[in-house]
Order: sequence, then structure tokens, then C-alpha cells
Amino acid sequence: MSTKNTNIHFIAVGGAIMHNLALALHQKGYHVTGSDDEIYDPAKSRLESAGILPKVIGWNISTIHKNLDAVILGMHARKDNPELAKAIELGLKVYSFPEYVFEQSKNKQRIVIAGSHGKTSITSIILHVLKYYNRNFDYLVGAQIEGFDLMVKLSHDAPIIILEGDEYLSSALEMRSKFLFYHPHIALISGVAWDHFNVFPKFDDYVKAFDQLADGMPKASTLLWDETDDIANIIGKQERADVTKLPYAAHPYEIKNGKTWLTTNNGAIQVKIFGEHNMKNLKGAMLILEKLGVNEEMFYEAIQGFSGAAKRLEKLGENKNTAIYRDFAHAPSKVGASTAAGKELYPNRHLVACYELHTYSSLNKEFLPHYIEKLDSADVAVVFYSPHTVEMKKMPAISKEEIKAAFGKDDLEIFTTKEELEAFLKAQNWYRSNLLLMSSGTFGGTDLKNLADQILALPVKKVVRAVVKKKSWRGIFKKKK
Repeated sequence: MSTKNTNIHFIAVGGAIMHNLALALHQKGYHVTGSDDEIYDPAKSRLESAGILPKVIGWNISTIHKNLDAVILGMHARKDNPELAKAIELGLKVYSFPEYVFEQSKNKQRIVIAGSHGKTSITSIILHVLKYYNRNFDYLVGAQIEGFDLMVKLSHDAPIIILEGDEYLSSALEMRSKFLFYHPHIALISGVAWDHFNVFPKFDDYVKAFDQLADGMPKASTLLWDETDDIANIIGKQERADVTKLPYAAHPYEIKNGKTWLTTNNGAIQVKIFGEHNMKNLKGAMLILEKLGVNEEMFYEAIQGFSGAAKRLEKLGENKNTAIYRDFAHAPSKVGASTAAGKELYPNRHLVACYELHTYSSLNKEFLPHYIEKLDSADVAVVFYSPHTVEMKKMPAISKEEIKAAFGKDDLEIFTTKEELEAFLKAQNWYRSNLLLMSSGTFGGTDLKNLADQILALPVKKVVRAVVKKKSWRGIFKKKK
């Protein structure tokens, strides 16, 4: 498809990836239009700055015409969308965004990072190192990364593309996992733990998607996986013709005074990311980069400047007594891993871990028991949820007693309004105590950075606390010597 006079229309342009893809194609020289029934910042401001924000919010069939070269359909758009109906009536080519990204990358080496957890972090590490060495590459990642203006880049001449491979469904017309459309030459599976209960009601259906990803790889491809993950290990070890197998585990490391040091043949190297799961992410990224011509010495030089992707164990602030982090964790495996990482980094500090039940899966009574013991690494465990969100998602109401039973913690603190949550957190004594805020939402509209600043400004009273070793996190994330 040539750039000149290429007309692309986005149905549901306001999504995180959709608006980034629209901006990437606009930068490439395509004529881009879009529509949506709701567009919020940062998408709204960014589309407006580029001159491609829809003039009217809502669906408008007049935007669909025979001169469109492609229509890209976002997952937010329903099957009965009037613009989609008009596009089909005119016989236009309709793509889900992963289908279109594949069309744009058919002549590139495709590297896909998949998994229930860690895929954004692994993708981000790879992008950071490639950028450090001024390599020419395209990419698609699910979070904003320092040093990158967009979450998507599609160029004419880049020989490779790094793709974060999401297992969620592609569009109302293509009810298959997004990563199945990429056909990677190199693929990594960081781990498989049940997620997206609304579209994968059975665990076997969820695992099958990752099986299909591995089975669909072309000849002479390479499959990497976390060998410490039971399901990923089963998938990775299966016999596949002309596919190179490359299992990995966590990079050796040590924690000293709240800092993480990689153990290497040339001595210890300090990095800004932390946690056993991030050391696995780092190792997986390192092996892929080796395939792309970045040797160990080059990797260790570049990785020291990597501070992580947005909302992935992102530090909101700290003082001499307290460090406050936010994390995108929402699935059980992510909550457990992030809470364990927070305690491991500062084992002699109290950890207050606060998690929001926000997704369809996390608010589902049948799925909720998968969170058993996931907050056990915390000294104070807090859960927030909005009954209004439950109502809006048209799901049965859940009680505080059901949540406590699901997490297996009688002392679990539970709040349903941001005012109650903020009051509780501000009432704590933050002497030698850290806070971890985990959610794919906003804790009912809480300004987390402002909350962090307020907590860090609170007076503290020196107290003596007994250090209790938590069996859960030590057992799950025991480092291999």
C-alpha cells in the first residue's frame, strides 16, 4: 500500500493503541480520519494537535466513503456499529488493528512479546536498548515509554518490528487474540496465568490462544519462554518443526539497601527496575536482543538507564522513610508478583499494598478466588472497589465478606469510596513504610501523584516494628543460586 493519497478511517479512534496507530500513520503521510462515541485525554489532545480529532463526537456514516483504502475497527466498536455497516455495504476492506499492523510489516522481521504478565516491560526494555544504539526499528507497545513520543511506529524502511502481543480479542468481526495475526519470526511467552475471564470463560480456552501463537510460527523461527512458569513450559517444550527453543529464567541479582544489582561475569551492575519478575523480563529481553545483534556487554551498558514503562512499578515519590509506587497490576499473577517485588526490595520496611478490583474478571465472583494469598506479602493489605463500577458492568453485587474470603485475609481493609481510601492512607504512620498502589483504573478518580505528595509530606512518629518474614512471597519467588 503506497503512502501517497492513502485514506484510512478509524472506527473507535479514541483507544490507547488506536489513537497511537492513527498518529503513526498520520506521521507516515497517510490521510487519517476517525470517529468515536467518547474520546478522553491524552488521546483527545494528541489527536487535536495532529489535526485529526473528529469534529463531532459520535458515529457518522458520512465519514465512510468509497475512496477509503482501509477501515480499521477498534475493539470498542460493536458489531452493529453504523459506520461498520456502511463500510461493509460499500465493500471496503475492514481490518482489526493487529491485521493492519501485519499488513504494514509483512516485509519486516517480526518479534512478538506475549504473556499474561510482563509483556509491556519486556517490550519496553527491548525498545530502550535498540534506541540506545540508534537502531532502525518499528514497534507497538502498550504503554508510554520514556524517550518515545508514540506507542506505535510504522515506517517504510525499518527492517524489524517489535510487537507487544496482546491475547485479548481483536475486534467485533475478528474474535481471535490479537497476537495470532502477527506471525512472528521470534516470539516470547513470559507466562500464562488466567486472565480476561469475560472472553476466556474457561482456562483451557485461554491457554489455547498461546498454543496457537506458538503453533503458527513460520519455519526457522525462535520461541522463548519462562521455564519457571508451568504452563509456558508445557507450551514451549512441545515439538514444532523448524522452531528453535530457548527457555530462560531470572537473571541473577542481589538486593542491597533498596537497590537491585545484576550479577555478571564483569561484576555487579545496578539497574533501576526491581523484583524477581522483572529479572525474568530482563533476561527474556536480553536473549531477544542477542538475536538482534546486541551482545551482553552492549546490553549491560544500555540497561542501566532503563527506568521502566509507565505505571509498571513506577515510583511516584519518596523521602527518607517512605517510597510510593504505582503499578498497572490487575490479574492475580501480576498482583502477587508486584506485591512480592515491593516487599523484597525493602524487606525491613512495612509494606502497605492497595489493589483496586476494576476489570470484569476481578469483579466476577467466580474468578475472584484466583486472588487467594496474592496480597500476603504485604504487612497491610487493602482492596478498593466501586459498587457503581460493578453496576455499570451489569454484574452481580459483591460483598466485603466475599472479597475477604477470596483473598484469604480476615484482616483485609476494604473501601468503596476514594474519600475513605485516602483518609485511611493519610491516617497511617509512614515511618519506614512503603505504599504500593495497584490498578488498571484510578481508584475512583483519585489523583495518585497528588495523594503520594500528601502522604510524603505527613509527619511520622518513630516506632519499632517486628520484621515478619512472609512465607508466601519467599516461596513463590525464591531466587535460584
